Amino acid sequence: MPPKKTPTSGETKPAPTQSATKTTKAKVAGERKVHRKRVETFSLYIYKVLRQVHSDIGISKRAMNIMNSFIGDTFDRLAVEASKLVRYNKKRTLSSREIQTAVKLLLPGELAKHAISEGTKAVTKFSSG
Repeated sequence: MPPKKTPTSGETKPAPTQSATKTTKAKVAGERKVHRKRVETFSLYIYKVLRQVHSDIGISKRAMNIMNSFIGDTFDRLAVEASKLVRYNKKRTLSSREIQTAVKLLLPGELAKHAISEGTKAVTKFSSG
């Protein structure tokens, strides 16, 4: 068996090859956790309401995406209208009154009345408890 060579002061270690550096980078990247960006949707709430109304009916992914877009669009319209009302009245606070007026302006007839009664009920429940 030949004797082992030990590096002397004049000798240097060879530079790591390209494959060695790749594995080192892969190990470092493997240790990091990859966080996915969270996407907020109304899907859970749409599903809960569907269960209340029709407990035996499901909803496809495409229909859920359409409903999610519809609710997001309606929310944006209400928010914009309510913020306009705040600016018209030269106030700095968006209250339930502005939301209620925006609902009256944007939603048609009976739908607005139902929305206002549900909103009033929700605000009362929140305020009392």
